[in-house]
Parts: sequence; structure tokens; C-alpha cells
Amino acid sequence: MRYLGLAFIVLLPFVISSCASRSSYQHRSMNSYQAAYNPGDYSSRLPQKIDTKEKVVLVDPNIHAWGAYENGELVKGGIATAGGNWCDDINRPCKTRTGSFRIQRIGSSDCRSSLYPRPHGGGLMPYCMFFSGGMALHGSPAGAVVADNISHGCVRMRIPDAEWVRNNFARVGTKVIVKPY
Repeated sequence: MRYLGLAFIVLLPFVISSCASRSSYQHRSMNSYQAAYNPGDYSSRLPQKIDTKEKVVLVDPNIHAWGAYENGELVKGGIATAGGNWCDDINRPCKTRTGSFRIQRIGSSDCRSSLYPRPHGGGLMPYCMFFSGGMALHGSPAGAVVADNISHGCVRMRIPDAEWVRNNFARVGTKVIVKPY
């Protein structure tokens, strides 16, 4: 028994070292994996730089992402749901217009759609930023912002993202670029 206790004391540092190394290795491996592929990090799908000297909100319907750029550098980004190919309730295509636009008017956290859902409107559009007629960047409730193009033409963002863009980045006149589908 005495020898067993002595062996335990002598081997304990090696056992602890072995466990710590394995744990650190697993931790490093997981962090490396997450950095290389994190499906929830939509900003990593966007270019880190674009050629501009002004503030720009870039929307890419192909990768379901939006990005806020200042002096060409990506400041913040996230998931975006753009317009769908077809909307059954209005019986026509409903893609988001592509091209370069300017924010024309900005709403508050109480912003609501005057058209959708049909027939009376009232759909939540918190922190709306209209850039092309009735099309806007805006927040949408959980579950409505998905990696798909299913809106009636607006660009849906997570509510905290829309709030950040509305309150910290965009102004009337801020450029919005919607890339082609």
C-alpha cells in the first residue's frame, strides 16, 4: 500500500499534464474549426474590403448576408433575407431590386408594413430604412430572418442588427448596394 501511495505521488504530475494537454489540444482544435467554418457568422462570407470612401450597406442575396462598410472596411455584418422569386399571396415575382440606392427615409422601432401581410398590412418592420420605393432594410422577428430569399422584396435583418444599422450607421442618403441574385 505504501508503494502504491508513492507511485501515485510520483505519477500525478504526469497524469495532470497529460489531461491538460489533451484538453488544450481539443480546445485549440475546436477554435480552429470554428474560425474556419462557422455557419452562423454571415459577416465572414462578405468581402472584408470594398472600393468606396463613403458608408455603404451591402446586401448579397446569394450568400444571405448584409455588411456595413465605412471607408471600404467591413464594420459589421449579419444574415439577410431578401425577396423571393415568387410570392403566392400577390401572384407575382417579389425579388429585391438590385443596384445602387440611397436611403430615402428612416423609421423607428414601431415601423410597420402598410401592405403585408395581406389584406391589411401591419407586419413588423422595426428600424426600417427605405431605399427603393417600398423596399427597406428592416428588423424582423425571430424565425423570419433565414438563409433564404423569401420576403416580399424588403431585406430582413435580425432586430438587433437593424437597430444597430439604424441608430449607429445609416442616415438618409447612406448608400445601399444590392448585389444581383
